[in-house]
Amino acid sequence: MSVARIRQSIRRAPVLILALAVLVVTAAGAFHAPAFAQEESRGWSLRDLLFPRRSERIEPPVEVQPRPKPKKKLKPRPPAEPETPIVEKTNDARVVLVVGDFLAGGLAEGLDTAFADNPAVRIVARSNGSSGFVRDDVYNWPAQIKSLIETEKPAAVIVMLGSNDRQQMKVGDVREQPRSENWTKEYERRTDALGKALQETKVPFLWVGMPAFGVSKMNSDMLAFNDIYHSVAQSHGGEFVDVWDGFVDENGAFVTSGPDINGQPVRLRSDDGINVTKAGKRKLAFYTEKPLAKILGLAAPGSITTVSAPAGAPVEAPKPAAAPVIVDRTAPMLLGDPALDGGTELLGAAQPARADPNLPGEKLILEGKAPAASPGRVDDFSWPPKPTAVAQPDTTTGINQ
Repeated sequence: MSVARIRQSIRRAPVLILALAVLVVTAAGAFHAPAFAQEESRGWSLRDLLFPRRSERIEPPVEVQPRPKPKKKLKPRPPAEPETPIVEKTNDARVVLVVGDFLAGGLAEGLDTAFADNPAVRIVARSNGSSGFVRDDVYNWPAQIKSLIETEKPAAVIVMLGSNDRQQMKVGDVREQPRSENWTKEYERRTDALGKALQETKVPFLWVGMPAFGVSKMNSDMLAFNDIYHSVAQSHGGEFVDVWDGFVDENGAFVTSGPDINGQPVRLRSDDGINVTKAGKRKLAFYTEKPLAKILGLAAPGSITTVSAPAGAPVEAPKPAAAPVIVDRTAPMLLGDPALDGGTELLGAAQPARADPNLPGEKLILEGKAPAASPGRVDDFSWPPKPTAVAQPDTTTGINQ
């Protein structure tokens, strides 16, 4: 071989080696492509086969425990109201006529519940929700009350009016502002006309006052109205029932919730601060039960009364008074009585006999001189020490030797 051919072969050797290396790498990549296709971007080595990375390890999925849903706190249910037995009213049951505005309608519902178990008492509601003394063009109570009483023939009448009366009132041709001087005079005249009409019918009546309201501006007016109602009821033979304290707190402020007739906290008024709830209606009736029972001759609300008994008559004849019980009473003992223990003098009255003053105890008490200490005793402070008595030998042990 010539020198030129040898040189040409040496020049081609690197090219052949490079081509052979490319062929080997390509073959190896083709061989491992299915198993490590995801590693093409970073290459592959023997270490990856023996020690795979964490991402290549097959690990079981971590079980994710679902978070427990928080349990809803159950609101305590209010105690169930005891069911009041409803009895059928008798044909000649005594009628209680309730008249007035929308509050009177609620009062009638409460009274109906209170006397639901009494077949001899029937509550009749003849209320007009929008009525009052100001708008007599809507409903004129002084003019209508006599016809209502003649129709229903009640044993008692209950009036509750005034919640709609905080408005202008037409007096003649002038519209007067609420609680102005002319307005108040006309208002007193109209309420007095209703009281006079009730008195002429000779039917006992109760006039229930206004409760407190959620609107503070209304409360001062309602208190003024209650003063007028109270005066009219007394001057015409009726009885005024004040319910104000049942719907305010201890400071006299309006409350939405408060104690019911059993002392349990309940909601008494609606959100508007004007209307009353079922419990509030029952509480209104609670204030009227006692005076109404007195008129009807009932011992207590719900008691059975005879139909033939006149209004105001007792239901049962009073029982004869029981004979007085004779009690053997012991006279009180006096501490100054010496005869309690059979003696004649009190303890300490006679001076005890004096002891011998020469005794050590008497000298210590009277003169403060303590007796001399025995020689060798712990309280013997004499110096030089006094000789102590020599103890005699115990001869009892020698017997056993």
